[in-house]
Amino acid sequence: MKRAIAAAILIGAGMFVMSCGYSNPTTPTTPTSGITFRAFVSNPLFPVTGGGGAPVLNIVDASKDLLALQRVSLVTNVPQAGMMAVSPNKRLTMVYSGSNNSIALVDNTAETIVSSGNSTLPAVLLPGSTESMFVSKLNTEGFAAVPTAPVLGQSPGAILRISMNNNAVDALVPLPGVRFVIENNSGNSVIALSDTTNVATLVAPSLIGVSDPLTPICCFDHPVWAVFSADDSTAYVLNCGPECGGTAASVSVIDVGTLTITKVIPVTAATMGMISGSTLYVAGTAPGTPCGGGTAATSCGTLTTIDLGSESVTRTATITDGYHTRMELANGQIFVGARLCTNVNTSNEVRGCLSMYNPTNGHVVVGTTIGDVTGIQPITNRNAVYICEGGNLRIYDTTTDALQSDQIDIIGQAVDVKLVD
Repeated sequence: MKRAIAAAILIGAGMFVMSCGYSNPTTPTTPTSGITFRAFVSNPLFPVTGGGGAPVLNIVDASKDLLALQRVSLVTNVPQAGMMAVSPNKRLTMVYSGSNNSIALVDNTAETIVSSGNSTLPAVLLPGSTESMFVSKLNTEGFAAVPTAPVLGQSPGAILRISMNNNAVDALVPLPGVRFVIENNSGNSVIALSDTTNVATLVAPSLIGVSDPLTPICCFDHPVWAVFSADDSTAYVLNCGPECGGTAASVSVIDVGTLTITKVIPVTAATMGMISGSTLYVAGTAPGTPCGGGTAATSCGTLTTIDLGSESVTRTATITDGYHTRMELANGQIFVGARLCTNVNTSNEVRGCLSMYNPTNGHVVVGTTIGDVTGIQPITNRNAVYICEGGNLRIYDTTTDALQSDQIDIIGQAVDVKLVD
């Protein structure tokens, strides 16, 4: 295994062109927005002269819900602007382009592509698509899971480590079918999930390139997400089960110290989850689950509440169906987003893929914007949440679970949204 990983790292290094270390320009070549509390909205279809669309990050004043005239142009680096990941220190933003599987690196302060000398750093070209990436707590490296990455002599799949100093892949760790990577709270461990091989693997980033960093854990049923307890002593792995072609949906409780599964908690469905205090919230859609009336939708999903003290289910609630990929806590409300849900647009009902859950009374409100939810960003110290749904940016009031009166019109397509201040 050690030889394979070492060889893969060399292969990975040979596959990509490294650049010199970057430095922030002291005087940006373009003026900045001057906004002190900003949100970036990835937009692959910003209209340009002559027709068509160009990839940009629209800049929003998140204190006033105003769209800035200034925007971050990505046109020289990536052909699209989609999923984003922000460094914990808010200094950098990774922007993924699915059309050519590339990642651009943005300097949040300068509001431009990161530069080295007088030139912008080129985008990282991944050896396949990713739907899971993050910037580590160290702020110096990013990670992406690429399930189709070719690996010499092994089944496809690898975790790529990306240097934030030069936006280049500096390590490739083979792991067949790896689809999701989730960092723990302290930043010293990553759990990697391969839903096609039913394997969860604990990764020690400090051992990459030194010795075998992988410790596999058995056994799972299409694991697709995980969350760590506040002290990182426990990991909760979500088993997708029937929704992903498996047998039974559940949450596997892992003792990180012994790397053993101590309990399996059955749930209705599980593709996305988050912890708030002593409660784990899990969302998913079991095939054929009815809605129970009150809507024209013929299928619904389930939000399950699990008490972490007793490790038992305490409540369930009906939410939209679809494949749930987004979940955020905003002023005590749980915002859950899905893609490919049953949209309803009739004279009596308009229903999209966003569910808003009140943990106090168990009440659920479904958003009235049609389309997939691709980004959710609570706005700090405000009763507002920015949601990318159906290609639009929508602002919800957490005190009413309704759209606020003032909205922002993104010309093009709003894909993801992140606070960068």
